[in-house]
Amino acid sequence: MSQSPTPHDSSAGAAQGAPVTSIQEFLSFKLASEEYGIDILRVQEIRSYEAPTRIANAPAFVKGVINLRGVIVPIIDMRLKFNLGEVNYDGFTVVIVLNIGRQVVGIVVDGVSDVITLTPEQLRPVPQISSAIDNEHLLAIGSVGDRMLILLDIEKLMNSADMGLVSQALQ
Repeated sequence: MSQSPTPHDSSAGAAQGAPVTSIQEFLSFKLASEEYGIDILRVQEIRSYEAPTRIANAPAFVKGVINLRGVIVPIIDMRLKFNLGEVNYDGFTVVIVLNIGRQVVGIVVDGVSDVITLTPEQLRPVPQISSAIDNEHLLAIGSVGDRMLILLDIEKLMNSADMGLVSQALQ
């Protein structure tokens, strides 16, 4: 069981095996009324949303696949994955294309905000509460002024058993 990082832990939010740094950059994005962050080093590109090709018998949160310059990329709707209500695709809806291990995965989000640099002092432990997101998929809560970012461990989330997307690519 992983422990939540403390504000004085310089490895807070560091991916396993990654070099430990005291400052990290996160891409912030919106899902419903909440703001989330993922390690900017996992982001390959940000694209406008286009309807993917559906895959039969895939879970509802797997919207399908797209062909990205010859690479077949599964598309995950994070709003559906986190049970955040009805999804409305509009001009702000984007796909964040991620590199997870040797797998490329796209996640659909309501909009991208900016890249935020956080120091260990700006990271708070994740409270132990029951939610749609398993606590082991959360790195910390980032505090930037009056903004709070839910920092996701996107590699662990995409590698989780219920996703079943990239576990073989990481072996």
